[in-house]
Amino acid sequence: MDNEKRIAFFEGKKVRRHWDEKTETWYFSVIDIVQALIQQADYKTARKYWNKLKERLKKEGSESVTNCHQLKLEAADGKKYFTDVADVETLLRLIQSVPSPKAEPIKLWLAKVGYERMQEMADPSKSVDRAREAWKMHGRSEKWIQQRMMGQETRNKLTDYWSGHGVKKGEEFAILTNVIHKEWADVGIKEHKNLKGLKTQNLRDHMTEAELIFTALAELSTRAIAESANAKGMGENKIAGKKGGGIAKKARMELEEKTGKKVISGKNYLGQKIMPPRSPSS
Repeated sequence: MDNEKRIAFFEGKKVRRHWDEKTETWYFSVIDIVQALIQQADYKTARKYWNKLKERLKKEGSESVTNCHQLKLEAADGKKYFTDVADVETLLRLIQSVPSPKAEPIKLWLAKVGYERMQEMADPSKSVDRAREAWKMHGRSEKWIQQRMMGQETRNKLTDYWSGHGVKKGEEFAILTNVIHKEWADVGIKEHKNLKGLKTQNLRDHMTEAELIFTALAELSTRAIAESANAKGMGENKIAGKKGGGIAKKARMELEEKTGKKVISGKNYLGQKIMPPRSPSS
């Protein structure tokens, strides 16, 4: 599950979440929910509110606090910190302790999020449809959406190969991804995000069509080379990544020479106005 799926939105506010595959349960950041409930723009103030509420509930013997867990979630600075999280059932109980006009809307939102995940498990195409609709709402063109989805399919096939050939999810995936990216783009992922003015946002969701195409070419080439060499582990797959990225780099440089335009762009979609979803009749 990519970074975008680990973030949900309630009335435009980010709510971090984590899907536990074993228990098939969504866990949400308690502080993010509290911040939305008390309508507090400052994260530190919301955290202080939650800490005081947690102390009071503990004294009262509330099971809600006991049922909260801690997971490492990504913060605004891009780093991961242990954060209090809770499942939907626990959150619904905690919400009762916070006087807020947003309580009922959040209850409905939590129920909807949980229901949508169960739908996606039964029919994965629903997840794809929701992603497509979300990109449309953010003003992406049909052409961009098609390229983004094709690129994701290429990415999934590469990570499937890595998973089956001794590459560990998480840090090792990230290292290899950066190797490929730096090879074809001449900038690492962090530098590319900085160029676009991004922080916690998903880089691919802010790529131009050309950037998406060359990223896909680099990852497709990497997988083809890795498969032909039966690459195993970090070392061998890193070599395949450099070669695959190199193929896309040559294509990028040739295009830049012919057009006189750089492929790597500082363009982003941060200021893109969110459009309301279309009605079935429109």
